[in-house]
Amino acid sequence: MLRRAPQKSKVDKMEESDEVGTIVELYIYDLTNGMASMMAPMMIGRNLDGIWHTSIVAYGREYFYGPEGIQSVRPGGTQLHEPLKIEKVGDTYLPYSVFLEYINGLGTSKFAPGTYDLLKHNCNSFSDEVSNFLVGKGIPKHILDLPEEILSTRIGQALRPLIDTLSNGASSGFSSGQRFVEPRIHREESPEFERLNSAIEEARLNSIALEERRNVINEKLAKKERKKKKKKKEKKDKSSSGSGSNSTEPSSYTAMAESESAEMSPSDRVLQMEAEERRDLEEKKRQRDPPVVFKDIVDARVDFDALVGLAEGKLNADEQKSLEELHQYVLEDEGSWALGDNFLNFIGRILYDKSLDASVRVRLLNILSVAALKDDVILLLHQDRREHILMNYAYDIDRHPHEEQLSLALFMANMFENLSSSEWLLYISEWPYQNQNISNIRVTTKVAVHSLLSDTPELQERGAAVIHNLACKEKMSKSKNLRQLLPKGSISKVFDDVAVELTMALLQYFNSNPAEEQLYRCMKALARFTQISGQEVPQLIQMIGPEPNKFRGVSQRVDELVDQINKKLR
Repeated sequence: MLRRAPQKSKVDKMEESDEVGTIVELYIYDLTNGMASMMAPMMIGRNLDGIWHTSIVAYGREYFYGPEGIQSVRPGGTQLHEPLKIEKVGDTYLPYSVFLEYINGLGTSKFAPGTYDLLKHNCNSFSDEVSNFLVGKGIPKHILDLPEEILSTRIGQALRPLIDTLSNGASSGFSSGQRFVEPRIHREESPEFERLNSAIEEARLNSIALEERRNVINEKLAKKERKKKKKKKEKKDKSSSGSGSNSTEPSSYTAMAESESAEMSPSDRVLQMEAEERRDLEEKKRQRDPPVVFKDIVDARVDFDALVGLAEGKLNADEQKSLEELHQYVLEDEGSWALGDNFLNFIGRILYDKSLDASVRVRLLNILSVAALKDDVILLLHQDRREHILMNYAYDIDRHPHEEQLSLALFMANMFENLSSSEWLLYISEWPYQNQNISNIRVTTKVAVHSLLSDTPELQERGAAVIHNLACKEKMSKSKNLRQLLPKGSISKVFDDVAVELTMALLQYFNSNPAEEQLYRCMKALARFTQISGQEVPQLIQMIGPEPNKFRGVSQRVDELVDQINKKLR
């Protein structure tokens, strides 16, 4: 007799969906509906397959750009109806919230309403921009390079009214302050967003039900407490009638408060529940392993003033504008929308132009280490997915002067402050650099190892911080299917190929006499690695040494970590 497999909860499904990317597709339309291929030889003297309009489909919506700015519809929902061709661009692992924040920025800057130009800044420009952001590559070149002379002909100009009416039925964005916002009304949410909302709603309903049950129980307990105290008071009054009681019998404040909670209106209960949820979240943050970051080392205003002085007369107009944008972002606490399209080019110029003094790079990296603490720095990092300006520079840490290494290690450590940027440092997608393939996790590992094994205590401190943050950040694989693909004894989906390198660096560092703080951070990382890579790391410790017991007695917290590691060595 066949048994039906138990249904997975929504939370289980969401956990597995965390491991799966979202498909990004390019919808390709021929604005002439086949007429271009017939008429082009007569009108422009050459063959032409079509005049292309494109859009990007991701997260369950079709996004395109026109005279009204960025708009979205259900896939195939424009007046052009079904596309002539659909091409898969790739998969993205960006959360929908990050994508929405990115679209918000584009909708108020580069692709705001009124910026459309049929010849030079059109729908294909938008598709190429978004495609690069989501998957790191653009749309087909033959579409992007549609010659201007074709669109400037009579057949091209005749398409303008059609382009203007594409927005009929689309959900136009609207401005709210400096943000472009997608309308929430009558908009199909992305599948991931719907699953998340369903799980949140389910959790909220469960929480409300538990709250109601708690209130009922509290009310019963309060009544029982009142009866008990009443009997006790009556008994006391009988036994000592002459003493009297000039004060009320002490009552349970907690019981009274809980009783009052049961009499709250539903709206008040929801507000109370939300306040409790916020307290619980703060408590969880306190209980989690906090990253080691350096918030007070750099005075961003001092470094920025120094950067301005050092770069005076050496920047062109665009770079000077980017410098002002950096001031807005870091010192004026504006959002990442303040950073323009040329900002990363400005960063690249400062980092790679060796005609500039090294102190210019030090000042810039110090300012970026402050920016790394901001919760929206991830949007800047994702803009660098194509050129890898920051990570290529970081990979060459051993070639930079010592002061640059210090500032670079500071920047890398501080990027662990926020969940999104710390996960970015662990990306495993590779790109070619100097005749080899590297990835974010390999770059982060190299910075950590090089810094930890350096000759200066200050750089060692920052290297220890990066390794500590790496070890404590690692997300264990929750998907059974993915775990089955990993090597035996491994439960990590990131550290399989770098755990040995990190462990050997730690063991080499332990041959010195590290300060207690650095020793604790590194020992904590080693303890985590013995859990993540349950076979190789313990074997390395036993083969290479030194034995963790060497550090017993340094401090109680180090002793506790030594005990954890020893359990894995047995």
